[in-house]
Amino acid sequence: MSNFVIFSIDVFASLFIVVFGCLVLLVIYFYISDVTQSKQAIRRNYPVIGRFRYFFERQGEFFRQYFFAMDREEMPFNRADRSWVYKAAKNVDRTTAFGSTQSLEVTGTVMFMNCAFPTLDEEALEPSAVTLGPYCANPYMTKSLFNISGMSFGALSKPAVRALSRGAKLAGCWMNTGEGGLSPYHLEGGADIVFQIGTAKYGVRDEQGKLSHEKLKKIAAHEQVKMFEIKMSQGAKPGKGGMLPGKKVTAEIAAIRGIPEGHDSISPNGHPEVKKPADLLDMIASVRETTGKPTGFKAVIGAYAWLETLFAEINHRGIESAPDFITIDSADGGTGAAPQPLMDSVGLPLRESLPLVVNMLEKHGLRERIKVIASGKLIVPSKVAWALALGADFVVSARGHMFALGCIQALQCNKDTCPTGITTHNERLQRGLDVNDKAQRVANYNKYIHYGAGLIAHSCGVFSARELGRQHVRVVQENGLSEPLDKMYENYQ
Repeated sequence: MSNFVIFSIDVFASLFIVVFGCLVLLVIYFYISDVTQSKQAIRRNYPVIGRFRYFFERQGEFFRQYFFAMDREEMPFNRADRSWVYKAAKNVDRTTAFGSTQSLEVTGTVMFMNCAFPTLDEEALEPSAVTLGPYCANPYMTKSLFNISGMSFGALSKPAVRALSRGAKLAGCWMNTGEGGLSPYHLEGGADIVFQIGTAKYGVRDEQGKLSHEKLKKIAAHEQVKMFEIKMSQGAKPGKGGMLPGKKVTAEIAAIRGIPEGHDSISPNGHPEVKKPADLLDMIASVRETTGKPTGFKAVIGAYAWLETLFAEINHRGIESAPDFITIDSADGGTGAAPQPLMDSVGLPLRESLPLVVNMLEKHGLRERIKVIASGKLIVPSKVAWALALGADFVVSARGHMFALGCIQALQCNKDTCPTGITTHNERLQRGLDVNDKAQRVANYNKYIHYGAGLIAHSCGVFSARELGRQHVRVVQENGLSEPLDKMYENYQ
């Protein structure tokens, strides 16, 4: 045996002894640490071995997502829906073979009623333009059915906001700023902007935290800013204000929001000046008069008697006093951080709140005046078409566009450790998010949502997705048979 071989064996043997010794010392350290601590009973009773329980618990999310959950089982978004978004964003084949993995027997399953004489390709029309704010100095007209919902700079990273802005411009849709204020990155791509006024008034607050009309005018001076949305509540946390952990409040974000750097950004759970429906109309009128642009509000619908009072007050004051739009957020909405009791158990889902509000608007003769925007887990064409059929004028999505950016549903939005760079301010992680590439993916996704909703509409015999109505949809009931939406919601209020 050569000297080199003998030397190599000696080195590896010594290395093995060192590594083994380190492992023994580590196990001894863990043992002493576990038996002397008093916070976790498992570790105290089963030192060292008990640690594997917590390791496997943390790994559970990963294994469920990639190995164990069926295509239609995973929450909050199943693999089938996410896969469609990824394919649409990448502009690759979106067809499937052999049959649907979606059961048509489950209660609540939505089925569109195809027409014996479908709309031919040469007869199809683009969605008609809709005007918001006819009584404003600067009304907003758009054809876009599907738009980007509120996601603030802070909750999202700089490259994510830049990619969304550029993608929205390419797609011809609007982009909502979220409650974090207007950043240069929202404006960078040239897209239409909806400025959201959250309960903390970030970006338009004075030194006392109240709404500043001077700052409102400065925001409205940007031609790209087309509308203002007063955020009353949010689907994932109705009754709770926005929450941005201090580790995500950088100097730049703090300056835009008007808050201290590094401190938790926690918005009030409501607007202090809005205590009743009349107050809401006063605030809408004030913002609209100051900005000259369409103004509406966003809310999760739970208790709804206040809407009767609101609509009656509008008719008393005059039609011009109405909000130009209402954004209805579903109780199954998402966010970067929210208390689980609110996330799980508060508010109405869109299948109840959307037809409820639409019916009430019709009852009060306000359906044409007030446009309805639907928000909440509507990320594929069938769900967008369903919302339009229920009465929505527009659909907005946040998480759908996050998937288009490359989100893998890692559920780390609140930890500043997002592996795709979308919801983190860690520059190393942000490097993986190429702005130009992701902007094109956002535009592709928006394009195929419109295309898919149009396919459904043409199958139902109408010329565009805006013409879909409740008569075109049936929903499976508990007895296994389906019932048409127009009958289901005929007297729903």
